[in-house]
Amino acid sequence: MRRTVFFAILIFSYTLIHAQKVKTGIEVLQKSNFNSLNSKRVGLITNPTGVNSELKSTVDILFEASNIELVALYGPEHGVRGDYSAGDKVEFFTDPKTKLPVYSLYGKNKKPSAEMLKDVDVLVYDIQDIGSRSYTYISTLGLAMEAAAENNIKMVVLDRPNPLGGLKMEGVITEPDFISFVSQFPIPYVHGLTVGELAELLNGEKLLKDGVQCDLEVIKMDGWQRTMTFEETGLPWIPSSPHIPHAHSSYFYPVSGILGELYVYNIGVGYTLPFQLFAAEWIDADSLANNLNALKIEGILFRPVHFKPYYSVSKGKMVHGVQVHFTDYMKAPLSLIQFYILQEAYALWPKHNVFELCSESRISMFDKVSGSDKVRKEFTKNWQVADIEKMWYKDIPQFRKIAGKYFIY
Repeated sequence: MRRTVFFAILIFSYTLIHAQKVKTGIEVLQKSNFNSLNSKRVGLITNPTGVNSELKSTVDILFEASNIELVALYGPEHGVRGDYSAGDKVEFFTDPKTKLPVYSLYGKNKKPSAEMLKDVDVLVYDIQDIGSRSYTYISTLGLAMEAAAENNIKMVVLDRPNPLGGLKMEGVITEPDFISFVSQFPIPYVHGLTVGELAELLNGEKLLKDGVQCDLEVIKMDGWQRTMTFEETGLPWIPSSPHIPHAHSSYFYPVSGILGELYVYNIGVGYTLPFQLFAAEWIDADSLANNLNALKIEGILFRPVHFKPYYSVSKGKMVHGVQVHFTDYMKAPLSLIQFYILQEAYALWPKHNVFELCSESRISMFDKVSGSDKVRKEFTKNWQVADIEKMWYKDIPQFRKIAGKYFIY
């Protein structure tokens, strides 16, 4: 009897902890009977992450709504149905379920053309972001806003949580010469905004091309707070891309994503722990882990690892390195961790200079994702994080002040 009661309490407690606390933009829109879209012809930018809490696709929700007409779909990187790999060009096709045209925003056109928007009154965006500037869905968002402004179409953003929370902000603001699809706007690498807040900031600060502003409405979430981790929302996590399979994967993306652009270290992509690992054939795992743990970086511990990647960098070869473990996520300096890796690896194996081991084009990508080449140039003078730390955070106080004007939560 006692055992039964214990397990009943345990199950009840688990249910309470994991009960849905947040309603996303699509659920708030559903509850309003699609009031913002009433009697409109709608174009939808989405992917598999666009679902409600019962995992029903936003595509199907809008298609079945009786008071609106869904007329077109638009696919970002990885496609509307998630059937493209990273970097693969997405082609035009007809959605087999709805028979609607699906236009690619990750191919010849990254921005909707006038032709793509000819039958659309309102352009709706519903995609789960992961909080880092180089993740291309927010680039798609901004370009869509530009297209909406240029074609006199209303833009509606269905808001979703920032899985990194709304407090962390890290990295230099992208310099003008380094604007690209992986750093489309002058914002920090870890920006601390929901997609709705980011849309408001881009619009309000005239950060879109030529300072255009669109007719923007954000359908805000109900119940989200800036201190929340994604797990605390009670929402289901849908892999936002193949290498972000879990909500906590988004915590690790800024930890290694910049260094990963060099294709010298395996960062867990091609193995079972994407973005959580740093490994190469020449590394002595114990030495690197010992050096890194001796730094006593807040919120982080490093564990020696050895593995053979199934694909990507060093495919099929035994590599050695470290796995990153969070002990206190809120205190951890996410995006500087990869520079600490470079610092200690260079101290141990100076002959293995990653910027000499990679192709020149990869250095260009490293700089674009960093938002500037100044970070790399200053760091490689002495290979010390202390030399770039002030630079890395110099833009944050001013950005936080500006961003605060657009906080919805």
